[in-house]
Formats: sequence, C-alpha cells, structure tokens
Amino acid sequence: MSKQTARVLVVDDEPDIRELLELTLIKMGLEVVTAGNVGEAKALLAREPFSLALTDMRMPDGEGIEIVEFIAAESLDVPIAVLTAYGSADNAVRAMKAGAFDYLSKPVSLAQLRTLVKSVLKVDPPAGGDGIAAERLVGDSPAMQDVRRMVEKLARSQAAVYISGESGTGKEQAARLVHEQSARAARPFVPVNCGAIPENLMESEFFGYRKGAFTGADSDRDGFFQQAVGGTLFLDEVADLPLAMQVKLLRAIQERKVRRLGSPQEEPVDVRIICATHKDLAALVEAGQFRQDLYYRLNVLPLRMPPLRELREDIPRFIGALLDRFAVDGLRPRLAPEAVKQLLAYNYPGNFRELENILERAVALAGDDKVDVADLQLTPCDSGAADSNEAPEYVGGEPLQDYLDRVEREVILKALETTRFNRTQAAKLLGLTFRSLRYRLDRLGIK
Repeated sequence: MSKQTARVLVVDDEPDIRELLELTLIKMGLEVVTAGNVGEAKALLAREPFSLALTDMRMPDGEGIEIVEFIAAESLDVPIAVLTAYGSADNAVRAMKAGAFDYLSKPVSLAQLRTLVKSVLKVDPPAGGDGIAAERLVGDSPAMQDVRRMVEKLARSQAAVYISGESGTGKEQAARLVHEQSARAARPFVPVNCGAIPENLMESEFFGYRKGAFTGADSDRDGFFQQAVGGTLFLDEVADLPLAMQVKLLRAIQERKVRRLGSPQEEPVDVRIICATHKDLAALVEAGQFRQDLYYRLNVLPLRMPPLRELREDIPRFIGALLDRFAVDGLRPRLAPEAVKQLLAYNYPGNFRELENILERAVALAGDDKVDVADLQLTPCDSGAADSNEAPEYVGGEPLQDYLDRVEREVILKALETTRFNRTQAAKLLGLTFRSLRYRLDRLGIK
C-alpha cells in the first residue's frame, strides 16, 4: 500500500503521546486517526479500514490486548503492534500469541517506531533519514576516528565481531558499516534483537522449520541463519539469550550448520556473526549467566563504541544534522540560546538515541519553529553538571561551533591552571584520555 493511502490507528489514553506519535507518522506521509480508549478504538476498527494499528497496553477501560483480540476475532486485515511501559517478556508473549506482530517499550524510541512502521507499510524514509545515527561515524573526535579505523580492519576479516558500548551509541550502525565495507556487502545483513524474541519461539526463529513441525506450521520457513546466508547475521543484545539457546547457537557457529525444526538433517550455512550488547559479557560469564565457550566464539574481534559524552566536539554537528532532518517544508527549526546551552551541558545517558528523541520531541511540541528550553523537557539535574561552572553567554547570531569552542577553551584552561599545567593530571580532571586532551589543545590553539 502506498504511503498516500496508508492509514494508521493510534490508541493511547495520554494526549501528549497520541500527539507525538501522530506528528511523527504524519511526517512519514501517513494518514493518522487517534483513539483515547479501548471502546473508541474498537468502534473505529469496526467501521473504517486501517493499514496499521498501534495501541497502548493499559488504558482506563481495558487493555490493548483486547484490541489485538478484537482484530483477530473479526478477521480484520490490520497488523497491530503494542506500546507498553510494562515491556516484560510475559507481555510480549501475550501480545504475540493474541496476534500482535511486534511491540515497543515506553518511552517509545521514535527511530524504532519509524523502523517498525516502514517494515509494515514500506513507506519511504524521511529526507536525510538513511539512519542519521550513521552520521556519528563520521565525527571528527579522536574516539570516532579510532572507531572508523577499527571498522576498516574488521571489514577485511571474516571472524566474529563483538561490539560493546552503552545503549544508544550506534552499535548497529557500526555493524552495518563493517558489513558494507566487507566482501559480503552484496549479500543480506540480517539484524536480530535477541531480547525481543519469546523464548519458546527462539529456535524456530533462528533456524527455521519444516511444514508440519508443529501446529500452525503450514509451510516451510527460513530462520535468521538461512536469511543471512552469504552475508552477516547481527545479534543485538546477545546477552539476553537464555542459556538453552546459547548452547544451540554455539553449535551452529562451530559447525556452520543448522537443523530446522521438523527436519532430520542439518544444512550448511555460510554467515558472518556480529554481536552487540550494552551489558558486560565478561561479568555475565563470571556470574554463570553466559556460556564461556560461546563468549570466546563471539569475542574474536572486539569493537567499543564510545558514549556521546566522549564525543563532545561532535555534538554541534549531530544537533545540526538532526535539525536538518526534522525540517518541515524546508523550514529548519531554530534553537533558543538557553536551549543550546542545555543541550551542550547535558550528559546524555541514552547517548545518540536520546539526543535524537529529545530533539524530535522538542520540534514536535514547539509552538512555532523555535525550540525553547521547556520544549526539551530536561530536568535541572540532567544538565546540572555544567551549571556549577558558568558557561559563556550564547550570542544568538554566533555559530554553534564557535560557542562550543569558547566553552571548551575556558574549561580546559581552568583545568590546566588547577593542575599547574600538568596535561596528564588535567586530562584526568576533565575525564578525558591524554590523547583526546592533546587533540583539543591543538584544535583550539592552546599552547
């Protein structure tokens, strides 16, 4: 169905969330209808056609699962996904058993929402939206330069890659870049979120099944391994795999063969494994929660993705790229001076994904094309780390990079004075590596 005719039903009892989802979907070229409760949603589904439904899990007059069951009972051709703040595995299993095709946890990542919608409706990506997180990989900071150099080396190998890093640091983007620069670039890249698959479905999802293998298996189906033959299988959040599945995955990697459910024979599969997680796999091995033999099979070539707080000099570039992306009818949103100060001071525990969500939400909620501090919805403690040291006042017409350079120069000089110009101690005081401090000194012309 084309994006001009696709209609999406959004069901949530919170007006702000309905508005945010509606604005996001409208920007994708979709027609959006909203409902505030289960009863209203059922009435709309009964009388109007929809291409997709998104429903909250808990509402005053019932649960989103009732809407999923209603669609199944009425045999409506409407794929439905559940949005829930109670995103446990039990809720995921309940929703999928009832007929939902996927679920998203609240607070909803707008990037994940767009990916989910595009997978169902095949809509075109927004302008400049070929994964804006990939923009992080072209930063000028020393840490990002190190990542790019490592990616080039990893792409020349066929060995397994283990990408570590906090949530939102672009681990999947790095995995895609490794694939695209490798000899497997022309073959599939298959991403798998290991934490989103119910345990009782894992074996069939990974290895596929034969017709008749179980009730409902009315035809042969490829698993993730078969889909990725000749290419790359990316196992995101691999630490969430249960121990029983870890054993089966280890055998598949060692033997380069898999057995479909219901098949008497194994079949060879040629795939390269790249995995990622925000958890400490080594610590999980020590705790007996992750198999040591599988850990060594996966952790052949390590790659660490730096958090956004280590890429301070690249933040203005990321902000600019995101504002360009969120432009409507060519009108680029503007940031109020105090909003710029808040964004530069914030520590971003959710990293780039959080920055993306903050800006997209702020642009959607702003009353005009100007984003104020209130639109960012950051609490004082979120950006308080920089408040103790007064930052230079932002001049409205001043380029963002010039302002950031002034702030950075003053902070570095203060740290150097405190340590009597001992650069090693100053780097420790600032929470930087010595190499990163030296890069900043050269760039800012500090002698």
